[in-house]
Amino acid sequence: MGQAAAVSGVTAPWDVARRAAKLAVVGVGATAITALTASGVLIGQARRARRVIPLAEAPPPRGDGVYGARFPGPPLSLVVLGDSSAAGYGVHRPRETPGALLATGISRRLQRPVRLHRLAVVGSLSAGLVPQVEAALEHRPELAVILIGGNDVTNRTPVPVAVRFLVEAVRALRGAGAEVVVGTCPDLGAIQPIKPPLRWLARRWSRQLAAAQTVAVVEAGGWTVSLGDLLGPRFAAEPTRMFAWDHFHPSAEGYAMAAAALLPTALSALAGTGRPDGGTGDAAGVRSLPVAAQVAARHAGTEVSAARLNGREHGPAGRWARLRRRRPWFGHAQGGPAAPPATTPVTVRTPPAAATPPAAVEEGAT
Repeated sequence: MGQAAAVSGVTAPWDVARRAAKLAVVGVGATAITALTASGVLIGQARRARRVIPLAEAPPPRGDGVYGARFPGPPLSLVVLGDSSAAGYGVHRPRETPGALLATGISRRLQRPVRLHRLAVVGSLSAGLVPQVEAALEHRPELAVILIGGNDVTNRTPVPVAVRFLVEAVRALRGAGAEVVVGTCPDLGAIQPIKPPLRWLARRWSRQLAAAQTVAVVEAGGWTVSLGDLLGPRFAAEPTRMFAWDHFHPSAEGYAMAAAALLPTALSALAGTGRPDGGTGDAAGVRSLPVAAQVAARHAGTEVSAARLNGREHGPAGRWARLRRRRPWFGHAQGGPAAPPATTPVTVRTPPAAATPPAAVEEGAT
């Protein structure tokens, strides 16, 4: 999520308070929210969050270049778009950024060089994807990874508006022949400087946007991975390791966990596995797309992609979608690639495995 936008999101406490009452009827409790709003609790919390969360001081390292140059063949073109979570704000070395971690993992698994172009901008809203996509198309990407949504929540961008810009980005990239993987909106309720009840509202808004992103992206031909509160439990247990210096963005280890959750889906997208093939299909993990989106928004690390069931793309409740709980993978066997990442149906509610720390990444851009 973008640092600058997070700050601007809490500088309008009157907007937070006004919208709180509207959301109360969908799970928070109208009486409680009305009382909190009247007493100024939300306004006070927004002001405190503004003082606690620091402003961005410098852009993150870029990390652009070729990874795995020792491998034969032409480099695969990878572009990374989005906000500060895509740019890797909070780390100090290029190899610790999400783009570099993904480029290294893809290169090792495919035994092929990968050319990374990081186009993400700190503080970007979904509307900011327009110039990023224009720049990305110049590089003829084979894979595009998008991480976006946190700033739309903090700025209270209407969900249909945020989703429209994301869909336009996915369609443009797909139209150019790129596979597209979207890490949906993270759970802002996991950010420690944001206290209840503002934290509860931030969590609800985040999940609403993540579910809407999932439906729209899969309909547009992309893949999604729910990031949700993937980092929340580890942040609470090990704040000095998982937070960056600003106590708001992830540390290098935090970004490694997010990249490890995205990597298996990126590999599947490049391989074309999981695409509807017109067969009878396996019903395991298949749900209607709206239901799949809601499930994924509640379970971090869940992949959602289009599916067919009994030879059909659509059922009574809409398009079919397959959910997979991917096992995060970021290592490689000596002398060759690691085994393909395993998948687990999302109905098996096991937490995702921890990612290998960034220190395991040996290659860098050349």
